[in-house]
Amino acid sequence: MHAATSTARRGLPLHVKVMLGFVLGALIGLVVHVVAPDATWVANAIAYVAKPFGQIFLNLLFMLVVPLMFSALVLGVAELGDIASLGRLGWRTLIYTAGMTTAAVGIGLLMVNVMQPGLHLPPGLVQQAMASNLAKAGEIVTKGNELNFVDLIVNVVPHNIVGAMGDDKQKLGIVFFALMIGIGLVMRPSPGTEAFKNALQGLFEVCMHLIGMFIKLAPYAVFAFMFILCAQLGWSVLIGLGWFVATVVIALALHGFVVIPLWVRFMGGMSPLVFFRGSQEATLTAFATASSNATLPVTLRVAEENLHLPRKVSRFVLTVGASANHHGTALFEGITVLFLAQVYGLELPLVKQLLVLVLCILGGIGTAGIPSGSLPVIAMICGIIGLPAQGIGIILGVNTFLDMCRTALNVTGDLATAVVVSHRSGEADLPENAPTQGGVGH
Repeated sequence: MHAATSTARRGLPLHVKVMLGFVLGALIGLVVHVVAPDATWVANAIAYVAKPFGQIFLNLLFMLVVPLMFSALVLGVAELGDIASLGRLGWRTLIYTAGMTTAAVGIGLLMVNVMQPGLHLPPGLVQQAMASNLAKAGEIVTKGNELNFVDLIVNVVPHNIVGAMGDDKQKLGIVFFALMIGIGLVMRPSPGTEAFKNALQGLFEVCMHLIGMFIKLAPYAVFAFMFILCAQLGWSVLIGLGWFVATVVIALALHGFVVIPLWVRFMGGMSPLVFFRGSQEATLTAFATASSNATLPVTLRVAEENLHLPRKVSRFVLTVGASANHHGTALFEGITVLFLAQVYGLELPLVKQLLVLVLCILGGIGTAGIPSGSLPVIAMICGIIGLPAQGIGIILGVNTFLDMCRTALNVTGDLATAVVVSHRSGEADLPENAPTQGGVGH
């Protein structure tokens, strides 16, 4: 009987282990925050155990992002077989991404106008939050002032691909370079290019194998992330900014659990239950890491093994999506800008709110897929519409939690886009009850 129990434990699916790590980390963190919030041993446990372990886990994933992104996208383009197929796939991806991002931002703006979170914030809390986060807010504003949409467009074409690989703000440059290499492979078939394609396939397979090894650490990393968050902040910050947090979470939930399921069902031909069951591992990983780029290896594996999407579509759509398809980020940016306008008493007419919507759609594309990558973009948008960007300091206390939530929606949106593009392009006939068990537990 003991042997049977041991086997069952070893066979526990990964997503269940991740959820257990999430719950235990949050509970223990909250208990520690209540019992010993300022204890030295708590600070040491966070500084010397939890944070380093979590950072090492993230670094293991980030280490594979560039080679995986490059090889997956080049192979995805090369497997399309002709430029016309790439054009059709690219336009579908762009149109669906723009449409769903518009819907997400629209939901965010509607919710912030209905709930009016900026009017429920006590002036004392505003001053306290601004004072405690003044230095960090100033750093974000400086980064936001350095951003402009012309530079974002210009940097899509990298002048130094090696430099772009080391800069999180230039991930779109890697996407462009990979697209060019893939197009070159399609246009110039030869024994040499075929050998190069085989080498890239080998690189992709090695990366995926390493991911399978590293991802076994995910439950422990999730435990560490949640322990840090709850031990340091507890519930006080969430309660103080409760209306803002509630507005963001409700808007994310509406888009994630209403709009996306309907889109997947009627445009992607897949049961929402099948979709969510197959994508839950990637969604939980995105929530824990707060990074679309770090989650990309898991997202690619989930798309092929759990959702059974065709490789040439999933590799293209998901690799581009990790850099440019950020539903949750765009939604959060819109809510935050209008929230700060309400806090400062700035009335934004419909025309300016439509401007915010457009800026958030573009900002979602230009946001780096890393933790808190949207904050400099929010600072830039605030500057454009005449808001003091230092107000970002108000929401920094709850940003970590909300960053995790919006990243989970980003990745879910990427997978939904891949499902819809696969179905609408005729690349895959997705059955109503496609199998979802293969690859869920590793």
